[in-house]
Amino acid sequence: MLIGQASINLSANILSALLGLLSVFIFTRLFSPHDYGIYLLGLGFAAVVSVFLAGWFRNFIMSAHARDDGSDVRGLVVSGYLVGCLAAPAAYGLGRLVGLDAMEALAAVVLAVVIGVFELTQDLVRARLMVITAMKATLVRASGALCLGVAAAYLGRTGILLLVSATLAYLLAVLVQRSAWRGTALKFDGAGLLAAAKQGLPLTLSLTLLAISSVADRFIIANLVGTADAGKYIAGLDLVRQTLMMPAFSIAAVFVPLAIRINANQGAAAAQLHLGEGLELLLSVTLPACLGFAVISSHIANVVLGVDFRAIAAETMPIVAAAVIFQILTQQYLHTSFLLSGHSSFYLINTASIIVVNVILSYALISGYGTIGAAWARLGADLFGFVCALILSRRAFPIPFPLRRLAPTVIAALVMALVVAALDRSLHVSDLTACVVLAGAGLASYLALCWLLDISRARGRLKVGFALFRTKLANINIG
Repeated sequence: MLIGQASINLSANILSALLGLLSVFIFTRLFSPHDYGIYLLGLGFAAVVSVFLAGWFRNFIMSAHARDDGSDVRGLVVSGYLVGCLAAPAAYGLGRLVGLDAMEALAAVVLAVVIGVFELTQDLVRARLMVITAMKATLVRASGALCLGVAAAYLGRTGILLLVSATLAYLLAVLVQRSAWRGTALKFDGAGLLAAAKQGLPLTLSLTLLAISSVADRFIIANLVGTADAGKYIAGLDLVRQTLMMPAFSIAAVFVPLAIRINANQGAAAAQLHLGEGLELLLSVTLPACLGFAVISSHIANVVLGVDFRAIAAETMPIVAAAVIFQILTQQYLHTSFLLSGHSSFYLINTASIIVVNVILSYALISGYGTIGAAWARLGADLFGFVCALILSRRAFPIPFPLRRLAPTVIAALVMALVVAALDRSLHVSDLTACVVLAGAGLASYLALCWLLDISRARGRLKVGFALFRTKLANINIG
């Protein structure tokens, strides 16, 4: 079940990531660094606001479906979200304070409200394990953002129009999942909302702080260096994140809800066993992806990004790719400990410490070294956050971190990276050809090592997969 649903999520998010890469390829050629910077700053601000608006109910939705007691919390979620949206004027004022002009701030706040609806809908369908519906919405959002963004460029190549096109794309994705809300009875339950608010307060604050931490460097760059340089930096940063975070989201979106159910129905020991398996799968996919991306990042920047964006991206992307490893382990795995234990305050402690370290390092390193300093600050903050979360998880729900089982994955990923780096030195081809050759060589060498070292029980799972395929093929032939 874990592998099957993770595969569906992974397939959808790979396609979404490819569409995201295509969007970056097109938008960095259609829009100037300044206007693309406006779009990315607005998008980052909207992400922070949407986390605050929707974060109150994310844990609430998962917990309600884990209990499986037949209760319907959708009406309470809708009414609570509408109440939360009353904070939109304050969000607009905050947008003006961080440097957005009036229209940029307004467009970003509207986008934030729509993103919140989309995320709550995604949480609802994922909690019900409706992976096909979630997959459709993910693809509609990605393709809609691309197509509508290109259409916006014909109307005027401004960051504001790109923000509007992103809003419409999220609305389309919500419509795809509208069946998740069918039959919802809107009700205002003051006591229920108060209870949900108390339960969700620590998680909401921590997720909001984490979102702030993830975008703080771009606003610091915009204020210290300029919006154009912020656009160049964020283009490379988002290219890394879109490529590398999607597999992590896909795997975690399956094994984390299952861990909650297993813990509720079978106990802590069974949940720990499941989480150890999930971590091994998570690291076996994301670690080689991050290291491989770092090695060939200069080729990727030259292929994907427009000419004005390439130089800064080639310098910063290897550093950001390394930072993503620690970010994945922290957010997609260690934070599960806080969720299972009910220690929501630990989210707050961890994320508050990350944002403090990130802001301090960003101001210091950007002032001294320019845009590349932001990448080093991100790596330092994510490494600190990982260590902090690991320590806190020992006091919450002690989830496993089986170093002996993970060692073969680390060895295989490092060997793969060395193979790709050595091959890269001997290649004298175009950047596109280099990406294809190096990615293929890296994948082939890593898969061979997975089989040799039996990483994430690759041999047994492959044999089971072949057996199921043969059974289905035999049934088809008999039919």
